[in-house]
Amino acid sequence: MPVTRRAFAVGALASVLTSCSSNLFDSFGGVAENQPVRNPGWDAWVAGFKQRARSKGISDATLAQAFSGAAYEPQVIESDRNQTEFSRSLEEYIAIAASDERVSKGRANYARYRDVLAQIEETYGVDANVVVAVWGLESMYGERRGNIPVVSALSTLAYDGRRGAFFENQLLASMKILQNGDISAQRMTGSWAGAMGHTQFIPTSYLAYAVDFNGDGRRDIWSNDPTDALASTASYLARSGWRKGQSWGGEEGTPGAASGTRRIQPQAGGPVFIIGPNFDVIKRYNNSTSYAIGVGHLADRIAEGGPLKGRFPPDRYGFSAEQREELQSRLQAAGYDPGTIDGVFGTQTRSAISAYQRQNGLAVTGEPSLALLQTMR
Repeated sequence: MPVTRRAFAVGALASVLTSCSSNLFDSFGGVAENQPVRNPGWDAWVAGFKQRARSKGISDATLAQAFSGAAYEPQVIESDRNQTEFSRSLEEYIAIAASDERVSKGRANYARYRDVLAQIEETYGVDANVVVAVWGLESMYGERRGNIPVVSALSTLAYDGRRGAFFENQLLASMKILQNGDISAQRMTGSWAGAMGHTQFIPTSYLAYAVDFNGDGRRDIWSNDPTDALASTASYLARSGWRKGQSWGGEEGTPGAASGTRRIQPQAGGPVFIIGPNFDVIKRYNNSTSYAIGVGHLADRIAEGGPLKGRFPPDRYGFSAEQREELQSRLQAAGYDPGTIDGVFGTQTRSAISAYQRQNGLAVTGEPSLALLQTMR
């Protein structure tokens, strides 16, 4: 089975759904604070890696630059070990992937970069709205690119050994990026799992697909200017088989569904989608059905499309989406912070429920219930 761009990573937006990467649910995999520590075992491993890298053409100057300031990062291992324990339904996923905030920012960024996006679409044949939607899901339009030094993160994961060969290969690829002069080691930052830039490329995919679209001599996906990152994403999708002029599909009964060839209902009792070949291309970027629908639907919303029309069934607690948002709103009004009012019962909402239960003499479970909602009304 071929490895997609990010089938390696964990804890990502789709980690609990199918694939893994940095994610919608944990601010794209960023680690709250870098806390490198001295680790003699890591030091010895790095010495051995440098020998292996030299044998594959990496210069001493590149290795010196790469590991200057690099260190073992225990919080990277903690992130690798502690991933989201509960899975998300498609309804919850879409609530975050195509939230009002993400749609609004997507439309604003599309307008801001309209001219360059038109050039990218003309060059690669990939719908610009889809490129912007990938950007939105991967890093909230560049706001959450990750601040972990990539060399430290990848060397820590390679030394740890759980997927050592894979991460050593990514680390070697990062050496080649540095040797090519696209970026300095100090600026090469990303998620805890080594995904980089506006649209979260891993190093091997960067080497294969990244492009210098603005012509400055560097394939800079890290810059505040997202041009190269957006073009690199279009490059990836185009070379993965994107069919120009075709939609990814759409909810049954919408115009996009006319391009579809297959009918799917990812969540029992929920909306039905008609999907086509470009849906499969999006899955090459992240091998998750929910991710591909999230990208497609967000792209449609950015292009002024409306919300899904189909209803989802009550969740496992018996809540409708409106009732979930009501519970969050009532918690907020009572002084307990549930996070974004989005109808998704995440960690912050559960913490707010626990605090409310504790302060009101209820059994502290952190679990939502219709009885709790009725108590708060």
